This record gives sequence, C-alpha cells and structure tokens, in this order.
Amino acid sequence: MTGRTVDVHAHAIVPEVEAAVTGQPGLAEHRALDARRNGAESLAVSGKMVAARIPQLTGLDRRLADMDAAGIDVQVVSPSPSQYHYWADRDVARVVTESANRGIAALVAEEPSRLVGLGLIPLQHPEAAVAALDDAVLTCGLAGVEISSFAPGVELSDERLEPFWARAAELGAVVFLHPFGCSLDERLDRFYLSNTVGQPVENAAALSHVIFSGVLDRHPALKVLAAHGGGYLPTYIGRSDRAWEVRPEARRCADRPSSYLSRITFDSLVHGAGALRALVDAVGPESVVLGSDYPFDMGNDDPVAEIRAAGLSDSITRSILGDNAIRLGLSPAPSGVTS
Repeated sequence: MTGRTVDVHAHAIVPEVEAAVTGQPGLAEHRALDARRNGAESLAVSGKMVAARIPQLTGLDRRLADMDAAGIDVQVVSPSPSQYHYWADRDVARVVTESANRGIAALVAEEPSRLVGLGLIPLQHPEAAVAALDDAVLTCGLAGVEISSFAPGVELSDERLEPFWARAAELGAVVFLHPFGCSLDERLDRFYLSNTVGQPVENAAALSHVIFSGVLDRHPALKVLAAHGGGYLPTYIGRSDRAWEVRPEARRCADRPSSYLSRITFDSLVHGAGALRALVDAVGPESVVLGSDYPFDMGNDDPVAEIRAAGLSDSITRSILGDNAIRLGLSPAPSGVTS
C-alpha cells in the first residue's frame, strides 16, 4: 500500500439522511439558525454551489474521474457536515446516523479498492455515541466517524463523551473533527466570514477542549484527525502553553498543550505553501495528511500539486501524500465492507 496518494478529506451526500429529516420538528429552526449564521448572501451562493456539485456528491463515476485527474489513488469519504443534524431528537438521530453509515458503506462497496468511509454519531446525544460508533465500524465496516466541533449543550470536553473516546481508542477508529457552523453567529454573517474565520476558530476551540480536558491523557491510543489543518491552534500554540504555565484552571492536561500536537493528525488544507510548512513545523511531518475537501469550493482542486510545491523534502512529501494516512489506518480494506 505504500506509495499510494490518499485524500483523507472528501465528502458525499447521503439522500436517505435528508429523507429521514424532511418534515421533522426542529428542521425549520435549524435552517433558520444556519441562515442567521451565514447571512443571506452566502447562503444563496452556497446553495447554488452545492446544487452544481450534486453529481460529485452522490455519484461514483464523476468522483473516480476527478480522483484520477487530481492524482488521488484513495479517497476517504465522509458525509457532508450539513448532514450532522444535531438538532434531532434521539429517535430521529438514530435514523440519521444509521442512514449515513449505510449510505457511505454502500458508496465504498462500489469501489472498495479506492474508497474508505467514515460515518456519523449523534454528538448531541452522548449516551448514544458508542452504539452509533459500533454501528459505523463493526456493522458497516467504516474506518471511523466524523464529528463537528460541538453540538447543542455538548463540548468535546464533556464528561459524557468519555465512553465514546474510550471505545474509539479500543476499536482503533479514526475520529474526524470537521466543524459545521460557528458559535460566533451573526458576527460572521457577511463576507463569508462564517467559513473563512468560523471554521478555523471552531477547529481551534474543539481541539483545545480535547487537549486541555485531558482526553488524550486518558486515551493515548485515540486517533483524532483534524480538518483544515486544525485551524488557528497549531501555529499559535505558544499562547496555550503560556496559559498552561501560569493559569491553574488551564492545567488540566498532564503536559504542555504543544506536546499533544504530534498525537493528533492534521489535514493539509491550509491554503498556501507557507502555511503548510508552518503546520509541518508545528506538529511534525508524521502528523500531516493530504486533504482536499472534495468537492466543495473552499477545497483544493489540485492538492497534490500544492504539497509538491511547498518545498518540503521528498520523504516528508511522500509521508503527507499517503504514508501517514495509511499508517493511521485509512487504507482500503482488502475485501470491501459489510453492510
């Protein structure tokens, strides 16, 4: 498997998820919140952008053709974050996660030599997280699950998530941290700040909850994969270290926050050679993997070229392009999946 190029950050839309939430109480309120956070202009642009990409988000042929054109051998596919639906009650949430897990597994089964899948858990219902993780990994044969940076009333430092972290570590499941939405709300409702500023903020906040609360101390085998290069945290980690040194309430983790960066994996989607080099310097060359955010417009249409143009050594480039992802367990199963 060595030498293969692996894109860990790509999405699909599972139609059965949308069918499960249509007409459900809470959906309209959720959409209103999403509109408020993004602003009318960005919401309109995003709607047209997603509509134009439905063939890429739902079909296989176009996905494979795009992978070939970009020089991607293996793609790790997770549901579009718009399908988290963290507003849903427990019964609806179970249908959402089971539908997402089976939908992604079915897509992977169409081309198991080139696709790897990640499912969903109902983050808003921590007590149901382990069952959903088992469904994704053990029943559907997926490599792990995708979660957002928070859910209503649930931060990633929440003690109720301890069984989930423990089970993910036990299974060797990858937990892909990919924010959707931002708690800064209307402050980011213009100029597409909801994404350009909001996503990096949410990544940094969520990872800080994981680090400072000691999740990685208690579960050292946990595989956390952070989208968007981990946002603002990796290259501004010195401020976190300073807080750990001088503030008792910030010293809930065993070591300086910077010491945990090499135990997290970060995708390369930081937009620019200088930013990528800074990320590698901050977290180490074995903790960065290729990520494109396929097929969305804030992704990278030619992620391999950007990594090759960053001026990194040949060995580091090879590690980022595929070796690190394969070592993390994000490589195709020899014989497809069970659904």
